Amino acid sequence: MTAIWTPELTRRRECLLTGFARGIGETASYAETFDYTGLHRWSIARRDVFWSRVWEFCGVIGERGARALVDGGKMPGARWFPDARLNFAENLLRPRPDDEAAIVFQGERNSCRTLSFAQIRTEVAALAAHLRALGVAPGDRVAAYTHNGPEAVIGMLAAASIGAVWASCSADFGARGVLERFGQIEPKVLIVSDGYYYKGQKIERLDNAREIAGELSSLKETLIIPYIDAAEPLEGFASARLWPRAIQSHAGARLTFEALPFDHPLYIMFSSGTTGAPKCIVHGAGGTLLQHLKEHQLQCDVRPGDRVFYATTTGWMMWNWLVSALASRATILLYDGFPMDKNGAVLFDLASRERATLFGVSAGFLKTVEKLGARPRETHDLAHLRLITSTGSPLSPESFDYVYRDVKANVQLASISGGTDIVSCFVCGNPWSPVHRGEIQGAGLGMAVEVWDADGRRLFGEQGELVCTRAFPAMPIGFWNDPGGEKYHAAYFSQYHRIWRHGDYATQTANGGFVIHGRSDATLNPQGVRIGTADIYRIVETFPEVEEALAVAQGWEGGERIVLFVKLRTNHRLHDALIDRIKHKLKEEASPRHVPAMIVEAPELPHTRSGKLVELAVREVINGRPVKNREALANPDSLAFFSNLPAVTKPAASATPKS
Repeated sequence: MTAIWTPELTRRRECLLTGFARGIGETASYAETFDYTGLHRWSIARRDVFWSRVWEFCGVIGERGARALVDGGKMPGARWFPDARLNFAENLLRPRPDDEAAIVFQGERNSCRTLSFAQIRTEVAALAAHLRALGVAPGDRVAAYTHNGPEAVIGMLAAASIGAVWASCSADFGARGVLERFGQIEPKVLIVSDGYYYKGQKIERLDNAREIAGELSSLKETLIIPYIDAAEPLEGFASARLWPRAIQSHAGARLTFEALPFDHPLYIMFSSGTTGAPKCIVHGAGGTLLQHLKEHQLQCDVRPGDRVFYATTTGWMMWNWLVSALASRATILLYDGFPMDKNGAVLFDLASRERATLFGVSAGFLKTVEKLGARPRETHDLAHLRLITSTGSPLSPESFDYVYRDVKANVQLASISGGTDIVSCFVCGNPWSPVHRGEIQGAGLGMAVEVWDADGRRLFGEQGELVCTRAFPAMPIGFWNDPGGEKYHAAYFSQYHRIWRHGDYATQTANGGFVIHGRSDATLNPQGVRIGTADIYRIVETFPEVEEALAVAQGWEGGERIVLFVKLRTNHRLHDALIDRIKHKLKEEASPRHVPAMIVEAPELPHTRSGKLVELAVREVINGRPVKNREALANPDSLAFFSNLPAVTKPAASATPKS
């Protein structure tokens, strides 16, 4: 297949990946020929050497110790750098000029704020002193229910400097959803925003915060960030303090860092919880740091002075990934608000004004701005932009076309995929390889990623389960309150012995790249053949009338049928001619098995708070089963439409039910 983009020779020669490979005798030849496949193969065969070299090349601050890998054949059970001592925050706050920008923040209703490196260090030191005064010690939990502002970054760094464990939810969560998460981990301190802005509205959150704090008996204090300046912020809390006063009360504190083991817990991340209580996934400081340094510097070529922008919230793992760019001496750009403001131009405005070198968005964002007719290459100066990354859902081939046609022709487009489970990527981009339309460039270095069938046979060019066959440093330490590891094992290792099954349905291509077809637990199985939902969406969403689509399997007459729900754009309705066109295109461009038994117009489709479609919740509803955790949804009321749909509960070829 012809590449849609190929890196220039100068770019290949000057990128950090080339310097990394040239510095190792065993891999110097790969640097001369830009052989990513060979380098990746070596990184798997020599994992101990590879990850030790990442430590050295990226300048990790800490004592590495003599051993890099113990019990490397065990998964789980491998131990990385068991003699090491380091501090995650110290690595993100490594020395650089005091006046250099560390964070640029843009809020929906607020003017842009820039915080220098000196400001960040000063506030982290003061907040860490305040946390210590409250009795926060290594291993204690600090939880945050906040907008995506500088305070969240400062709070995390202050907690990590002590060795406390950080967990966060975005401010758009309801109180019950937050308690389902924080109630499991018993935080000692709660950091909350008094509210946030979204779609031009000021949304207060103090009532939610009072309810949350009132049910967390472990709390010593609630710290309130006066973002929207809501009235009477301290009333109704057993113990509360305003963020500025906490900082001021410890002005001039010295910044110190606890030296901790490699596997000391850093983050508790939460699964989406759309099928039950959210899982509390514990990530270690050393593994997270090494993996993010590798991904930023070797896979994304992030260099000192770069400006890294990812459109995210504090409740999505991409926030954690973005913040780690500080360790590569980059400036991070934060946006809080409605990402589609001005038809999506608000994100391009920030990327253009602040000269972003890496711009990360969701696949859904790119799909939406394309349908709105946005052409950023004509409206924005993106001269500094080297890399666009996309994740959250599979990026369609048509979105690849859109980026190179209407956003920027000479940019690297890296579709990436991993997840909260590893707070990083299994498959991603790299600065050596060409980009092929519709494909992720390849597996990340050090990640032994393959595609297997149900019997554990490796597949090439066929759809199967995405697996990782060898241990890697960013594997979770485990799950919270799972001392025997039963929940952890059930989540990833129950299908294949000592092999990580990630839960994505994928294909490894002839180019060495990957295509993700959707979550394997949401795959469709009509006539005994598995179909990834992304393969349907890619085709259906090319219709200008269709805003987005959601396909689910429904048990029917002893078998299974596909029901396709479509949300149409304003001023469009589903009619027989459109149904026929959709079915015909699916049959011609995919296969007859991809054609749904029914196509139903829906007023709204359910999403998680990070913007992902929630197929499983709709599947449960139309199959007459309860949805266990509606609080995990950004729009739980959308599920009411799917209950007791007459058109779905009786045989029919198509339907346009009334809401």
